Amino acid sequence: MIKLYEYNPRWEEAFIRLKTVFETELGNLIIGIEHVGSTSIKGMIAKPIIDLDIIIENYDRLPEVVTKLNGLGYIHQLQWSYKGRETFERVNEKLPCHSDLIKHHLYVCDENSIELKNHLDFRDYLRTHPKAVEEYNQLKACLVTSKCTRAEYTEGKTHFISNILHKIRKN
Repeated sequence: MIKLYEYNPRWEEAFIRLKTVFETELGNLIIGIEHVGSTSIKGMIAKPIIDLDIIIENYDRLPEVVTKLNGLGYIHQLQWSYKGRETFERVNEKLPCHSDLIKHHLYVCDENSIELKNHLDFRDYLRTHPKAVEEYNQLKACLVTSKCTRAEYTEGKTHFISNILHKIRKN
């Protein structure tokens, strides 16, 4: 069952803690880290899971990043990855620097990736369009009320997200 929570300012604090860990551990292998997804938007209801995009200059850096993330207790989820957005799962929560970090989804994106662009454009649009936040909240609440599966919940949001991205690209 999917449970959504009202926006919590602690989500931003949690992102900053995660960002600090990854910046420290990955250093010059990366060029940035972005907080994306619903927890990055004030007023948005969300599952309390932080979505992070770690940005690399190009795919030449990926093997080194994968190795570093493996050392931090993450495995590369090839079945959930595709060109431009690589997915990682935390499998070892016993590492000292990660023992008290909030649940999160970790992605590594090429700086020129359309996936990164979509994440940032959608986030930035919602941050500046409160009516869209309200509409998205209503959609998400409706999907959860219908007791849909996780896959159905994700699919149910796709049309809304696609429409926003189309509107952005059109302008």
